[in-house]
Amino acid sequence: MDLMRCSTCGETLRAGEARCPTCGAAVASRVPVSQRHVRQCPRCAYRGDGISYFRKASHIGLLVGLSVFTYGVGGVVYYALRRRRRVCPNCGLGWEHSREPGEGFSTEELAPVKARSTAAAPTREAPLPPSGIGRRVFGGSLAVLATIMITAGISTSVFEPVVIGSAIGMAGSGLFLWGWKALQQRRESVLNALNRRVLMLATRREGVLTVTDVAAELDLTIPAAEKIMVAMDDGFRVRSEITDDGVLYYEFPEVRHRGKLGSGDADQ
Repeated sequence: MDLMRCSTCGETLRAGEARCPTCGAAVASRVPVSQRHVRQCPRCAYRGDGISYFRKASHIGLLVGLSVFTYGVGGVVYYALRRRRRVCPNCGLGWEHSREPGEGFSTEELAPVKARSTAAAPTREAPLPPSGIGRRVFGGSLAVLATIMITAGISTSVFEPVVIGSAIGMAGSGLFLWGWKALQQRRESVLNALNRRVLMLATRREGVLTVTDVAAELDLTIPAAEKIMVAMDDGFRVRSEITDDGVLYYEFPEVRHRGKLGSGDADQ
């Protein structure tokens, strides 16, 4: 919950007040920090973030229709033109037309009032790259369409469907491979993010972790946490050891002995 106070006199402000009742300082109605990056659709007044163009069912239907009636060529062109566009999830308006809620206040009007939150703002992680699901599905659909066209052309001894089907098949294969590469990049980004979180956890735990620690702190299953730790275990920067009681733990020497680093020169 955000507490609004006037930065001039410290008076508590109610939601919707245009000016401080004590000193008369201007109050911005869109000050809460948690909503500073929220944008609003000018058509339906939706507040939030835009979605990918092809996440709407109507756009997927149009893509399929164009692919069927143009032997896949129109679908490829349509997808290439719209794949990076974002739209409003409610009305479908292009998100480039969105604006910040309450736009029209100047910087001077926003300055006198500050927002204070009772809870610390969570750390914003970098967004993950797209998984390429649209490219893989569309590429697979084109490959199926190409197979049907080539089969029909061979069975009827007609040359044109074979040529067109071959071109569509190559386009579909290229799209599928493109989407597959995007999926691999997303998986790599997820793994890198988990590795960073493990290193931060190791710093807090003085350089010693168990699989159970990682699973509990990062909200992972035991097998998933074990895979991460095994992948990080290189025997040098991260190495595994077993205690006399049979407990497997992972040691981070660079973290555990960080306080001793650089002291060798001073001792000499």
